[in-house]
Amino acid sequence: MNLTTYSTMKRRDFLKRGIGVGFVAGTSFTLNPYKKLGANSFSVDYDMVLIRGGEAETMFDRAMEEYGGMRKFVQKGQTVVIKPNIGWDASPERAANTNPDLIARIISHCKSAGAKDVYVFDHTCNEWSKCYKNSSIEDAVKKSGGTMVMGNSEKYYHQVSIPKGIVLKSAKVHELILESDVFINVPILKNHGGANMTAAMKNLMGIVWDRGFWHRYDLHQCIADFATWRKPDLSIVDAYRVIKRNGPRGVSLDDVVTMKAQLIGTDI
Repeated sequence: MNLTTYSTMKRRDFLKRGIGVGFVAGTSFTLNPYKKLGANSFSVDYDMVLIRGGEAETMFDRAMEEYGGMRKFVQKGQTVVIKPNIGWDASPERAANTNPDLIARIISHCKSAGAKDVYVFDHTCNEWSKCYKNSSIEDAVKKSGGTMVMGNSEKYYHQVSIPKGIVLKSAKVHELILESDVFINVPILKNHGGANMTAAMKNLMGIVWDRGFWHRYDLHQCIADFATWRKPDLSIVDAYRVIKRNGPRGVSLDDVVTMKAQLIGTDI
C-alpha cells in the first residue's frame, strides 16, 4: 500500500477550502493545510475522510481504521443496503460505474462487523443485467458474500412523502432503502452532462423509480429536495478513476483520469 496523502478534517472546514471548485473543474484534490493523524487517532470526532494514493481496497481499509471500524456504522444482526452507481453497460476501466473492488471491500467490512445481510442494487440506465455483469459489480458482490437485488421493476418501489421538497413532493423509493437498517451510498465521482458533476446526492436518483420527473422538472432542485428525505448513514465517493468530460457514461478511455482517491463522510 502506498498512500501518498491521508487526511481527516471537519466537513465545514473541508467545504470552506474549495472542494466544490476542485471537483467540478476536475482539478487537484490538494487542499491544505491537512491535519495528519496516526492509526490510533479515533478519539478525534471527524465526520469526513479524504484518502488517496492507494488501491481501492487498501484506501478503504485505512479510512475505516481512522473511523474506528465499520462497527461504528453497522451493528451485529443488522441488514445493510449498498447503493453503488451501476447505471451503465460499461467495464470498470471506463469509470462510468463504481469501482467493483471497493464494493467488495465494503461488503467484507460489513460482514466482519456482524451484518446479517448485505444487499446491493441500482435502478440502472442501460439494461440492468448487462450493467450488473459488465460493471463486474455483480461478480464482486457474490464473491464477497453480498446479495445482488434487481431494481428494474416498479413493484419494488413504494411511495414516500418529501415534506421539505420544493419541486419534488413525493417519490417511489426502492423497498430495500425503506426496510434496511443501514444505508451506504457509494457513488463514483464524474462529469455529468445534465448536472455538471455527479457524486453522492445525485447517486440517490438510482433508488427512485421515476427519474424522468427529475429531468423534466428542474433536475438540480429535485436532487436537493430528495436529499432532505433521508440521508445515507455513510457516503463513500469513489474517485479511483474519474470521467472528466463526456459524462456520465464517457465516450472513450481518453475521458478518464486515474486519481486513486476516496472521500468518505457521514454527511452527504
